[in-house]
Amino acid sequence: MNRITHWFYNYFLSLGVAETASKYLNMLALFLVLLLILFVIHFIIRRILLNVFSYFASRTKSNFDNILIKNKVPRNVAHILPLIIALEATPIVFIDFPVIENVIEKGLKVFGIVLILWIARSILNTLKDYFKTIPRLKDKPIDSYIQVFMIFVWLAGFVFAFAIITDISVWKFITGLGAISAVIILVFKDTILGFVASIQVSINDMVRIGDWITFEKYGADGDVIEINLATVKVQNFDNTITTIPTYALISDSFKNWRGMTNSNGRRIKRHLIIKQDSIKFLTLDDTKRLKEITLISSYLERMEKKLNQDNSKKNIDKTLLLNGRNLTNIGVFRKYVQTYLENHSAINKDMLIMVRQLQPTTQGIPLEIYAFSEDKRWENYEFVMSDLFDHFIAAIPYFNLEIFELPNSSSFRD
Repeated sequence: MNRITHWFYNYFLSLGVAETASKYLNMLALFLVLLLILFVIHFIIRRILLNVFSYFASRTKSNFDNILIKNKVPRNVAHILPLIIALEATPIVFIDFPVIENVIEKGLKVFGIVLILWIARSILNTLKDYFKTIPRLKDKPIDSYIQVFMIFVWLAGFVFAFAIITDISVWKFITGLGAISAVIILVFKDTILGFVASIQVSINDMVRIGDWITFEKYGADGDVIEINLATVKVQNFDNTITTIPTYALISDSFKNWRGMTNSNGRRIKRHLIIKQDSIKFLTLDDTKRLKEITLISSYLERMEKKLNQDNSKKNIDKTLLLNGRNLTNIGVFRKYVQTYLENHSAINKDMLIMVRQLQPTTQGIPLEIYAFSEDKRWENYEFVMSDLFDHFIAAIPYFNLEIFELPNSSSFRD
């Protein structure tokens, strides 16, 4: 072996080159030969691995092989054998230079750790991309899990690399970390908070990819497109992207619309403000006129008969409308709205339908419509709700009711 390693050295000596210069030239020549060998081996291995992976990828139904190639796993694995050869050949190349040999060996070992990290990252990215193709895992925070593994892998790599460079054992280095744990916690505070939050978000199933969330504090109102260790990305309905710290999901309040999406309807909750001075008892003529409205004609006939019987039984003097039991225009209008909702094709009849009065205000009496649209898609939901209130607003004058509206310039015209 000594004869081979010093072949160039003896050759340069035979040419009359000085002994010291011959040693350096011998090292340089061996180094160039090693580089050439490593280049050829790396090229051959990489081609073989790529061809093998491509061969199996083309013949398997799973797309896992294709994702492995996409994330450069074969290319990174191809570096392993050249690295091993380089480590074995280093003592031969730098046989006359032990200091340089020691530095190169440490450098190659550190590179070996970095190479392991590259391979681990490629495999984890492959798993992440593959899991996202599985339907039942598409809405899970896969990115967060992968990033947690990567943090541990990078941390272990840093510890081993530092131990190699400083010639300190790994256990001594880990023991020393305890003394600076407070500084580490301070530096990695956001990462630690994000890690804890990711676990809680996942365990409690608070947010999934694809959920529509509203987070007023951060101006987010849209679909979750990514959940990772530090942030949650929300694509708003105006196509802007809002980034929210993951730990904010457990420290602040936000609204997740998943329950609505998974339910059988989307809630309609809106009110009309009725002017109080337009509310009155119905006269016989008013009742007769309102009977022409098909939806409430049978209701009015039934109620008129019932009230007449009750008032007659109690000998109520009906020359004054206030006496006894009477129908009001707002009460009949409420019944009309209720019946209209119950007969509307876009309203879910299996969910709550209610028309109610709220607490009177200085503007008037709020009449709230509470129902659920069967179509939960935003644009269709808005169309259904607008269509309903278009009708109710247009119907109000038929009941001699008025909607409150602030005075404007037309209010003071003659």
